[in-house]
Amino acid sequence: MTTERGPAEWALELRGLRREFGDKVAVDDLDLTVPHGSFFGVVGPNGAGKTTALSMAVGLLRPSAGRALVQGVDVWREPVEAKRRLGVLPDGLALPERLTGGELLTYWGRFRGMPRQVVASRTAELLRVLELEEAEQLGTLVGEYSTGMRKKIGLATALLHTPRVLVLDEPYEAVDPVSARVLTRILRRFAEAGGSVVVSSHVMALVEQLCDRVAVVARGAVVATGTLEEVRAGRSLEDRFVELVGAPALAGEELTWIGG
Repeated sequence: MTTERGPAEWALELRGLRREFGDKVAVDDLDLTVPHGSFFGVVGPNGAGKTTALSMAVGLLRPSAGRALVQGVDVWREPVEAKRRLGVLPDGLALPERLTGGELLTYWGRFRGMPRQVVASRTAELLRVLELEEAEQLGTLVGEYSTGMRKKIGLATALLHTPRVLVLDEPYEAVDPVSARVLTRILRRFAEAGGSVVVSSHVMALVEQLCDRVAVVARGAVVATGTLEEVRAGRSLEDRFVELVGAPALAGEELTWIGG
């Protein structure tokens, strides 16, 4: 039974999240708040803890300490209710290979307990809007999808149950420009309708183009967060990112043999 709650202050709230793997601290008491209706970018170098933090935020990885709340609902104390509100696209999402996109969405919706007619209607609309209709008509299996098509069907599974918060880990990685444009159109429409989008990415230009707020993660903690303008502090996001996370000193080590 769903507990009655007042309006939550944040779409996504992470408090003191910590995760250790043996002696290694991957996420170090991380705090992060995502306002309602925002398009929020999470950036950081490889190994910074972004994926680990987002996995704990959505219930895929249990934290060593701390809390994750989706619209005020604790992800680990009330997982069913939290996941009703969440749409998730993990990095490297494994999908059933021997189903068509339509069959996958039908299975996904019925597994969630959605009415059959609702699933059928939304499946048809998602396939059309995400430009997967032709592949469905041809009976193309998910295992035969291109990388861009896999990202789009993954986004469809995240949207199918009408979540209010989307958490997408590297949704644009290895995606062609045409597919990227489709993804962007859908995500912007979702945010404009009052949903909240959290996107992790290594591509600073993409985050600057899409996001109104951003957090920089380094060494398992948030080192800067706020509006895009606040975090950039009058510079490009890439320059500010390098300043915050620290760039390795390369003077005298630029592979002098190249072009020699």
